[in-house]
Amino acid sequence: MILAAVVFILISNLLIILDMAGIASEAAILIPSYAVLSILTIFFLIVPSFKKFPLKGLRNTQRGTALLIEFLITCVADAAFLTAFLIMGGWDFDRTAVIATVIIDIVIGNLIFWNGIIRVYITSKQIGLKWRLIGIFCGMIPVAHLIALGHIIRITYREYTDESSRYYLNEKRAGELICDTKYPILMVHGVFFRDLRSFNYWGRVPADLEKNGARIYYGNQESAASVDDCGKHIAARIREIVDETGCGKVNIIAHSKGGLDSRAAITLYGAAPYVASLTTVNTPHRGCQFADYLLGKAPEGLKNAVASKYNAALRKLGDKDPDFIAAVTDLTHDAAMRFNDRCPDAEGVYYQSIGSRSVRAASGRFPLNLSYHLVKYFDGPNDGLVALPSMKWGSDFTFVSPRKSRGISHGDMIDLMRENIDGFDVRETYVELVSNLKKKGF
Repeated sequence: MILAAVVFILISNLLIILDMAGIASEAAILIPSYAVLSILTIFFLIVPSFKKFPLKGLRNTQRGTALLIEFLITCVADAAFLTAFLIMGGWDFDRTAVIATVIIDIVIGNLIFWNGIIRVYITSKQIGLKWRLIGIFCGMIPVAHLIALGHIIRITYREYTDESSRYYLNEKRAGELICDTKYPILMVHGVFFRDLRSFNYWGRVPADLEKNGARIYYGNQESAASVDDCGKHIAARIREIVDETGCGKVNIIAHSKGGLDSRAAITLYGAAPYVASLTTVNTPHRGCQFADYLLGKAPEGLKNAVASKYNAALRKLGDKDPDFIAAVTDLTHDAAMRFNDRCPDAEGVYYQSIGSRSVRAASGRFPLNLSYHLVKYFDGPNDGLVALPSMKWGSDFTFVSPRKSRGISHGDMIDLMRENIDGFDVRETYVELVSNLKKKGF
């Protein structure tokens, strides 16, 4: 990164100090220097870095971040200049030269700042609405605006470094096809979501899996229906994929209630011969006791009113016959235990599970931040919805450890918010998971 604007500020301030001290001549040195540095500054405001990167949006995020860093450095440089100016006698020197330098510094500083902030506001995917609004609000408050800017820079700098590292990692191993499993991957969503083209339930995960050789299909079951109804749909979907592709079997990766739906499809609705493996992610295999409590205590009128609103919304999203009450009831502890009794694991299918937990309510986005304490009270350590012991199923269980005070929530495990989390790379977690399926011969 070439900090041309910073060089401009530093040298221009140095020259004016030399001029005030009588060491340099304004006409002989300052004016030509300003002309050359101005041309360089304008050029590097347009192209802040010579470093090339193939992803245009990310490249602009990096360039915007570079400009904002330059802006902070110029602020420090200007503060140093002002201090030197006052120490050396202030207005006793050439006021015209001093005023010209101050004006130029302000103009250049604003060009640097607005060029950078507009770039990152337009192209960054990690700042989020909250910090965009905080940045706008704090922009009018001295000192607070620099603190907010520093945080925005930290987010966008990490975004660039994380995404560029991820890009080059995938490029480096592209020929290895580490996720090219023997059987394709069927990804099964959880409750109250659908497989939409406009919004992928699994976030950025499928794209990274495909970059590493995976063949991806989706369950496409109803978003709100009983486990049995969804199980029938998934079983039919599996046979459809097998018939169309001739793949013989599929590897299922299922999140939340989708894990129960998939177990039903395998054991109860004839899909076992067409399934090589089932990996459940944060699935409530033993239900949620807090769901028993809520359904038991809530008045019938309230339950029916909530169900009616949810069902109406889900019809608009594509569900043909949504049943909110049936979907939620199947997630209770009592219903899950009855389901386990009548749905044992099928022979010849490899079962494994993966889970995570939050460490505080703030680890999860709304509404998981509200349900965390309820689940903790009734079920213990949880991800905002599902208790950790309830997630364990099959031959192997992988626990995704929380990092620092952040924790990994129910939504984080499917990249719901497309958020880069410190110490947890959700995309690489799934790449490793599928890569291990390949190593096992699936």
